[in-house]
Amino acid sequence: MGIISVENADRLYWLGRYSERVYTTIRLFAKSFDDMIDSYLDSYAEFCKNLDIPNIYTSRDNFIERYCFDETDPNSIYSNLKRAYDNGVVLREEIGSETVSYIQLAVYELQRARESQAPLVELQRVIDNILAFWGIVDDSIDSENVRNIIKVGKRVERLDLYGRLHMSREEMQREVNRLAGRIPRTCLRYREDNLKVLSQIVSDPVIDYCSIVQKVDDLLEE
Repeated sequence: MGIISVENADRLYWLGRYSERVYTTIRLFAKSFDDMIDSYLDSYAEFCKNLDIPNIYTSRDNFIERYCFDETDPNSIYSNLKRAYDNGVVLREEIGSETVSYIQLAVYELQRARESQAPLVELQRVIDNILAFWGIVDDSIDSENVRNIIKVGKRVERLDLYGRLHMSREEMQREVNRLAGRIPRTCLRYREDNLKVLSQIVSDPVIDYCSIVQKVDDLLEE
């Protein structure tokens, strides 16, 4: 594998971020779905607040339809999955057609979920295909740099989401440690001081979750 262009390094990074965003938000959505259906009709507002996305939805049913499947909603699962797929298609030479195919299968399953009376079944298949995508990244991509850039994107996105969700200290420390061990093995230009601050924040007696999100989002140099 030759030198990776700046543009493709950015695409690989965002491929990792968008695939992780889809994976984690589907899991969160699935946990909230039963509450929305059975009892707590307005819990979608809390869901939006936790993820720090605008609550543009008018009802529970409107939220379920739009958040999952609306391509015009930039925060929807569909929009994020489509961004992952679009990056994957452009990167076919770097990551291989088989790797891209698992993202494409995830798109198909999400489209099937839109027509389903039990969408959680198809949404679980979306998750399964994302997991298969990550597995084939390790198995089929020869370039360590390519693999690591995708995984850095994945870890950055997970830290961003976990910071917004106020996850436990153990979860935050695990993700910071994984990111710190991975990012120096890439060609990405990043702010080492931000990485050191992140390590300190997750060790502080009281975790400053807002600072975690800020430092993570400002980790890469322009």
